[in-house]
Amino acid sequence: MSLQVENMEKNMAKLTIEVSAEELEKALQGAYLKQKNKISLPGFRKGKVPRNMIEKMYGVEIFYDDAANALIPEHYAKAYDESGLEIVSQPTINVVQIEKGKPFIFTAEVAVKPEVTLGEYKGLEVDKYSNRVTQKEIDERLAQEQEKNARTVAVEGRPVQDKDEVVLDFEGFVDGVAFEGGKGENYSLTIGSGTFIPGFEEQLIGAEPEKEVEVKVTFPEEYHAKDLAGKEAVFKCTVHEIKAKELPELDDEFAAEISEFETLDELKADIKAKIKEKKVNDGKRNQEDQAVAKAVENATMEIPEAMIDTQARQFVDDFARRLQAQGLTMEQYAQFTGMTLDKMMEEFRPQALKRIQTRLILEAIVKAENIEVSEERMNEEFEKMAKAYQMETDKLKSLMGEKEVEQMKMDIAVQDAVTLLVDAAVEK
Repeated sequence: MSLQVENMEKNMAKLTIEVSAEELEKALQGAYLKQKNKISLPGFRKGKVPRNMIEKMYGVEIFYDDAANALIPEHYAKAYDESGLEIVSQPTINVVQIEKGKPFIFTAEVAVKPEVTLGEYKGLEVDKYSNRVTQKEIDERLAQEQEKNARTVAVEGRPVQDKDEVVLDFEGFVDGVAFEGGKGENYSLTIGSGTFIPGFEEQLIGAEPEKEVEVKVTFPEEYHAKDLAGKEAVFKCTVHEIKAKELPELDDEFAAEISEFETLDELKADIKAKIKEKKVNDGKRNQEDQAVAKAVENATMEIPEAMIDTQARQFVDDFARRLQAQGLTMEQYAQFTGMTLDKMMEEFRPQALKRIQTRLILEAIVKAENIEVSEERMNEEFEKMAKAYQMETDKLKSLMGEKEVEQMKMDIAVQDAVTLLVDAAVEK
């Protein structure tokens, strides 16, 4: 194999790869052996037709595609290593020459890692954050715990109130005529949930059990049933049951039931500590995002479109894997949402660009600041990973290749670069 590398504009490169005629012949013979059992000609048993007869009948090109598909991955991989380029995209392949008895030539256009010219990245302004926790925040969290542990009880002797859960019959009419899909029996509805058409639930407040009430609403203009969109309707409703949430008392018994604490004061102290911790973590994360964003803004780099496409495709693939974990395919998702692959790629492009810019800037800072990761630090990370995977540290190390270890080391250095940015920032 021979390789020529041509540097192009906008951090693109073209690899011209030439494979010998002998290797092409081997690939063509391999394609013949793979396909011969599927080909039959008069006078020959299936699978016994000589290659030259097949090529004479169908043309010598019959095996070209399979031969090319066999040669390209192997020789592109060799060219990737031999080129010495930092390739950051999938290749765009173009076959230049494929002809029996001649060398096989193809090109691969790829994006290469852009150079970064750093601007100011120290002394950047970031927002100051507070870890102060108010009593209102603690009370709101306690109220959420009350809601989660509330029980629903039947209510008698009063009309419907906001937040009640009711069981009702209803039937809808437009211009005095019942419409399809507008009837329900023994339907459970929580008042204020926004489940029904705007204005419907509020008009049930004050309704008494087993007494019919009329609810007048107007269907939204964008309502999914076009024959009802924008029209006024009357629903005849009868509430059969009223249920309400009964909140537990906020006392030591409540604290002991929902937590590992014995008193309400201990629970409150824990809630306060957790809110404070979240504020600190959120504040630090916000400062990191701001510092990195400003460092990106101050830097100069030219990112090739193919690099963005590759990162966007990776986001799409990750999304597809998450769908698969939920039992959905991309085809099903497309049917449900009307989303196409091209639309998804376009939507992911801004996120892809941001990811690339962030990584390039941080790697440039690692280089500029000569940030190194010690063996001791690496061993600590190996031990954490081994513990997470429930395996021996030495076993984990043996399973990781040199490239994976180097990637892991760079990831740690990049995080150290983020820390450097924030430590050098100025709070405003």
